[in-house]
Amino acid sequence: MRFIGIIPARFASTRFPGKPLAMLGGKTVIQRVYEQVSAVLDDAYVATDDERILQAVESFGGKAVMTSPDHKSGTDRIEEAACTIKTDADVIINVQGDEPFIQRSQLETVKGLFDDPQVQIGTLGKPFESMEAVENPNSPKIVCDLRGYAMYFSRSVIPYIRGKARQEWLSSFTYLKHIGLYAYRRDVLAEITRLPQSPLELAESLEQLRWLQNGYRIKVGLTDVETVGIDTPEDLERAEAFLRDRRI
Repeated sequence: MRFIGIIPARFASTRFPGKPLAMLGGKTVIQRVYEQVSAVLDDAYVATDDERILQAVESFGGKAVMTSPDHKSGTDRIEEAACTIKTDADVIINVQGDEPFIQRSQLETVKGLFDDPQVQIGTLGKPFESMEAVENPNSPKIVCDLRGYAMYFSRSVIPYIRGKARQEWLSSFTYLKHIGLYAYRRDVLAEITRLPQSPLELAESLEQLRWLQNGYRIKVGLTDVETVGIDTPEDLERAEAFLRDRRI
């Protein structure tokens, strides 16, 4: 099978404008993401709506493609990019442009999900390490069936552990944090980007609920690696510290 990575990267971010071009350890954030992805997958592209990002990617020898500024999601941007480059890949992996520390093991885990020909969409989950983190609505939770397929994603704490004190919940159940890495079979990506927003998606503001509510199945691979996503300038400072610690 052939796997390619497409990295959606917008310049206009409410919380951190120009984030893909921010410097992290002497390289732009988008270069670090690209290098991590291209080292593992058969090919990699950045899908952007801004000429500055396109030029930055091409300046370090990467591949980039311009897409519409009107997309409402990274998935829609990836589908346009896939059509533009006319990819013949079997599976397209969506790696967020603000994940400079995405690891080879995580990408390999997602690739391995597609050894099963029934898998349509793949993603990752990581066990939470504290109840405080579980209760953070900005960290979506995944509930899976016994075969590892997602049953639901929620910003709420699910499941509710009946009959036990809140501080005992984490030792009673493995709560999974959703790591926002997606992989799609090529035909499935084309299908899901034609779907209208669903009621559950609108309620939770989680795009993957649109796919579940329309009957698509999402296989969840497990990782023990914590990534350092960058949403704000403060996150960039934490990423700099993380990078320094890795070099020591």
